[in-house]
Amino acid sequence: MSSSGLMRRIRSRPQPPTPILACSKLIFCIIPVAQIVIGAIHLDDCPRQHYIPIYLIVVGVFGLVLSVLSCLPCTRTPEDGTPNLLSQFCTTWNSLTSLFLFCWFIAGNVWIYSIYEPNYIRNATSAGPYCDRTLYLFAFWTTTLVYILLGLSLVGGFCVLFCFCLCGRADADDDV
Repeated sequence: MSSSGLMRRIRSRPQPPTPILACSKLIFCIIPVAQIVIGAIHLDDCPRQHYIPIYLIVVGVFGLVLSVLSCLPCTRTPEDGTPNLLSQFCTTWNSLTSLFLFCWFIAGNVWIYSIYEPNYIRNATSAGPYCDRTLYLFAFWTTTLVYILLGLSLVGGFCVLFCFCLCGRADADDDV
């Protein structure tokens, strides 16, 4: 298969059935909602690093906005390939939001990992400022989960590329 044939297949890829798409969107909305809720409940419960609950709320809101925007028809390009002003606006908005989330994620890493492991006891007089255990551990593990998923994606991507290389060498039609 030539590279142009591969590109045609990628562009005309079949869309997953609507129930599967809806379930995946629902799953990707659960974590941002939990981030908003936990950040709001524990807004004043981390004097050691008061930006952690704010980080959770902001990353949850923007993650939810990106998920909702991906459901709108304006994010899809028209079948005929003509440029659509609304589609270009949505693409620009998604790009800017993603860039902001990336920068915010880096700031959250600094805030979360710089105080590892905080004092979880509220009334400890000699140990210094505390941070609520639920708040801190939720922020810590959701941030760490991003790194775990990124690592798994990279390993999976390399495995797919490796398989493509092996299959490409075995296919006699590619040499022509």
